Amino acid sequence: MNDKIQVGIIGGAGYTGGELLRLLINHPFVNVSFVQSNSQAGKPVWTIHSDLLGDTDLEFSAPADADDELDLDVIFLCSGHGASHTFMAEHDISDDVAIIDLSADFRDEHDDFVYGLPELNRDRIAEATRIANPGCFATSIQLALLPLAKAGLLQGDIHVSAITGSTGAGQALVPTTGFTWRNNNVSIYKAFTHQHLAEIRQSLTQLDPDFGKAINFVPYRGDYTRGIMANVYTPFTGTIDEAKDLYQRYYEDHPFTHLSHMPIDLKQVVNTNKCLLHLEVHDGQLLITSIIDNLTKGASGQAVQNMNLIFGLPEETGLRLKAVAF
Repeated sequence: MNDKIQVGIIGGAGYTGGELLRLLINHPFVNVSFVQSNSQAGKPVWTIHSDLLGDTDLEFSAPADADDELDLDVIFLCSGHGASHTFMAEHDISDDVAIIDLSADFRDEHDDFVYGLPELNRDRIAEATRIANPGCFATSIQLALLPLAKAGLLQGDIHVSAITGSTGAGQALVPTTGFTWRNNNVSIYKAFTHQHLAEIRQSLTQLDPDFGKAINFVPYRGDYTRGIMANVYTPFTGTIDEAKDLYQRYYEDHPFTHLSHMPIDLKQVVNTNKCLLHLEVHDGQLLITSIIDNLTKGASGQAVQNMNLIFGLPEETGLRLKAVAF
C-alpha cells in the first residue's frame, strides 16, 4: 500500500484501547490520527498506557476534538457496551469509513454489521464496512466448536468450563478485580447465563441450521491477568485421528488457529493473536481445549485482523507477536 490507513480510536483509555494502540502504532500500514477519551482528554497516551512511553507522542483528544477528525479510513469503537449504539446514532459516518466495534452492541448483526470472527466470516468481513468484533469467551469457545458445526457433528449437549484473567472484566476497579480479592482465588460467575452464549449459538446455527442442543457454560474468574482457557466437551462417535483430521482441514487456511498434538497451556498464547486447540476422545466424548489471549485474539488483535481483511492486507500484518512463555 502506498498510503497508510488513517485510524481513529473512540474510548482509547481502557484495556482494549491500549492494546489497539500497542498494535497499531507498530503496524506498517497504519497511521493513528487520534485517540479519544472522555476521562483522559489532553493527557499524553503514555501516562495511561505506560508501556507506550517512548513509542508515541499521541495525546488523548476530547469528544468534540474527535468529532472534527472523522475524515478517516477506519474507526475503532472501544467505549464499552451501550456506548457504540449511542456513537452511531449521534454521528453521520460515511459508508466509506469502516467501523469496527469492540462492544456487544451489534453482535447480532443488525444495522448492517457483520460478525467479525474471521474463521467463520472471512469473506463477508472482507466486503464489509461495519464489523462487530466477537466477545473473548465467545471467540475461544466458537473456535473449539466450528469444525463440528460445519460437519453437522454437534449431536448432543455442549458442556463448557472456561477461565479468564482479570483484564476480561475491564479497567474499572470493582471488588472482583482487585488484587487482594483476586490473588490466590477462583470463583464462578454468570453460570449458564453468560451474555456470550447468544453469539455462540448464532454462529453454530449459521453453520448448522438444525443445531438446537443445550450449551452449558460455566465461566470462572482466574487469579491472573490475561488469557482464556476453555474446556469444551460434547458427544463424538469418531476416533481421535478423525477428530484431528476434521480440525486440521477446517483451519488449514486460517493463520492464527492451530491444532497442538501436545497438551497446551495459557503462556503459549499470552500477548499473541493465536488460538491453540488440543483434542482428546474419552468414552464417546470429544474434549476440546481452546486457549487465547482475551485482549488480543479475544479483542484488539482480532479487531486489527478484521481491519487487515477489509483493506486487502494479509491477515497476519502487524500481528506476528511473540508469546510471553517465560
